[in-house]
Amino acid sequence: MIFWALGIVLAIAIIAGIALQIAIQRNGPAVLNAFDKVTGGDAGVTRSEAISYGPDPQQRLFVLRQDATPADSKLPVIVFVHGGSWRSGDPDDYDFTGRTLAPSGYIVVNAGYRLGAKGAYPAMLEDGAASVRWVRENIAEYGGDPDHIILVGHSAGAYNVAMLALDPRWLASEGVPASSIAGVVGLSGPYDFFPFDTDSTRDAFGNATDPEGTQPVNLVRKGAPPFLLIHGLQDTLVKPRNSQALARKLEGAGVEVKLEEYPAMDHNDPLLALASPWRGRRDVLAEILQFAAEVRSSVPVQGETR
Repeated sequence: MIFWALGIVLAIAIIAGIALQIAIQRNGPAVLNAFDKVTGGDAGVTRSEAISYGPDPQQRLFVLRQDATPADSKLPVIVFVHGGSWRSGDPDDYDFTGRTLAPSGYIVVNAGYRLGAKGAYPAMLEDGAASVRWVRENIAEYGGDPDHIILVGHSAGAYNVAMLALDPRWLASEGVPASSIAGVVGLSGPYDFFPFDTDSTRDAFGNATDPEGTQPVNLVRKGAPPFLLIHGLQDTLVKPRNSQALARKLEGAGVEVKLEEYPAMDHNDPLLALASPWRGRRDVLAEILQFAAEVRSSVPVQGETR
């Protein structure tokens, strides 16, 4: 009887796990966000109301910080940019990044950008630069340091933040000094995908007058901020070669870069590792926090490719 009951419990747990994985695949960030809140609590982190940095409804962001953060703290700022193939995504669904990262001494900003036809290149980069300008001008009111910003992105968002760091014109157009970007973290990012051979890349970049100039690997420059690139080797959506190619180019230009490859991870696993209850089970979070601490204290990150 006991074994029969245990079997039922195990079966229910397996079914629940499968159902959760399916839900995450269909509407991943929203489900992940809700599951993180239920299993991990709010971690003493509060989110601001939606803040507009432009006239379009998608040009909005949220600030997350620990409740006890004094307004004059000058904590380093992490700006997180979501993925979604430049077609979908909402910063409203990514509170878990703040609940994960803010308790370690950061102000977290989840920034959205225009999507679909409205967000086609270079609009997504113009929006990224505009959101960083907002951070520069306003984050001190939340206890953040406008001169110490770490850009973090997943998938399409990783492309966006890499471009902001590598192509100086976008931040310069918004009056943001390149020196305010202390480091860049790319999770499962596309950095070398020309020619455009998918619907999402054709839609987002097909009208670019200089398509090769849209690729981060072609814009690597000496003096770029340090990079941490994280990629799962089972990623079939954005092939690991993207991070490998960018790491080689950065290293060749003398830019501090660390490439972390995870043999058992797929495209979304690095993002999943930032949410409860998966947080801490793999060392993705530890790698990000170590990198952020190193650039925070101006200790160089040792170049590494694996």
